[in-house]
Amino acid sequence: MNIEVQNILDFIAVAGVISFAISGALTAMDRKFDIFGVFIIAFATSVGGGTFRDIMIPHRDVFWLVDPIYAYVIMAGTVLTLIFRKRLCHLKKTLSLFDTIGLALYTIIGVQIGMQYDLPSVSIIAIGTITGSFGGVVRDILVNEVPLIFKKEIYATISIFGGSIYYGLIIFGFQGAWTELVSIAIIIILRLVVVKYELSFPNIYPEH
Repeated sequence: MNIEVQNILDFIAVAGVISFAISGALTAMDRKFDIFGVFIIAFATSVGGGTFRDIMIPHRDVFWLVDPIYAYVIMAGTVLTLIFRKRLCHLKKTLSLFDTIGLALYTIIGVQIGMQYDLPSVSIIAIGTITGSFGGVVRDILVNEVPLIFKKEIYATISIFGGSIYYGLIIFGFQGAWTELVSIAIIIILRLVVVKYELSFPNIYPEH
């Protein structure tokens, strides 16, 4: 991997951490958690998916334990969210936006890490989806909500689709920053469309 690509992926990783930290902090503030609770939810949201990923991959260290920059970034993102919380109007829409950005960024990082470890194709896509989605799962469980990926709302499927697009581009020999940017944009656009138009999978349970 050349230096330019590595720098891009490092930037994506940090941006993903910030996005999920803001998402977690907003969720905690919406539930009226105290400052300590806000930090805990922000931290768990930011590192949840990456931690599951790193535990599942043999001989890989948990990323935030060996590189403290992520902890500092999470704290900075949380503090900024606390400071500007009064300006973050339309909380639900703001939360959805940052959650969407985090989903996109972390999915691509997860796929890239899966490729670095020469995992099978299906495992690479699964690792990307876990990295992108499971921070939100941890967040929702901690605030006593049913995680989005277990509801009828389309969430993890978009991560799978976007990760597959990115993996396919790499497999077919496409290189450069545009491969990451296009894949990230696809995930963000699809997710925003789903939220805006309230799209979902068919309900398999009868209405009463």
